[in-house]
Amino acid sequence: MRTSSYLTSVLPLTLLVSSQAYAGNDQADSVKRGKYVMDIGGCVSCHTDKKNKGKELAGGLGLPTPFGTFYTPNITSDKEFGIGSWDTEQFIQAMTKGVSPDGSHYFPAFPYTSYAKMTRQDLVDLKAYLDTVPPVAKAAPEHDVPFPFNVREGMMVWKALFFDDSPFKQDPSKSAEWNRGAYLVNGPSHCVECHSPRNLLGGLDTENLLAGEPKSPEGEKIPSLLNSDESKFSKWSHTDTVFGLQMGMTPEGDFLGGSMGKVIANTTGKMTEADLKAIAAYLGKPDNKKTATNKPDQDNSGS
Repeated sequence: MRTSSYLTSVLPLTLLVSSQAYAGNDQADSVKRGKYVMDIGGCVSCHTDKKNKGKELAGGLGLPTPFGTFYTPNITSDKEFGIGSWDTEQFIQAMTKGVSPDGSHYFPAFPYTSYAKMTRQDLVDLKAYLDTVPPVAKAAPEHDVPFPFNVREGMMVWKALFFDDSPFKQDPSKSAEWNRGAYLVNGPSHCVECHSPRNLLGGLDTENLLAGEPKSPEGEKIPSLLNSDESKFSKWSHTDTVFGLQMGMTPEGDFLGGSMGKVIANTTGKMTEADLKAIAAYLGKPDNKKTATNKPDQDNSGS
């Protein structure tokens, strides 16, 4: 009877402690994964105003566009000026639907058009990591956007025209590596957002995804990532592509600068080699120095 009584009293406590330990491990793993998701998403590049010595992820970076200048928000764990008061579902809604917790629509300078392709687990992990970022009690500047482009209700029409919020769909006819690359390029790493031309209303030209942008908001030419044109990148091999994304060096020995330099420093330079190889595979880069002639199959990317 004493043994039975002992087990009855101790066993629930043991199970509770064990479950808490497992929960702690799960949370730590989620935060670790979330840090990597942040890296592949390039959050630091856009949400840190390094020019004015802003703190990491505290926002305030100005993004010039033909419609005005948008300022990136504070995404630290601060509950007033950051996203510390958001729950996970509110965060996922913002990332995949472009809608804030108060129901207002975000402008597409925030690339939720690509983040909508992210898996729920990646988003959960990203929020878990951002919750650990030290709070910064600083509000981002208001957008400097003239009427009528500053009317958020107008985003409902824009979304109806240009926003496909369907999740990423794998192509069963392609390899797991190719599908991983497709997910990264069209989803969290949002390469398609910068390397594609846009129409007069700021929507992506879906007929020419990854075909480059002659004039970016910063005034620089964004190169094509297709293999079917005469761009320098079309001549890169699989190895060239991985090395270039990892180290920022071209096959000719030059270094990639401008906005791509920031991408390499904060994003691709922090990716695993496996993910870089997946991107190269998706972009149709061969394993030798022969010129590729194919291009990414956007029909299966979920874009």
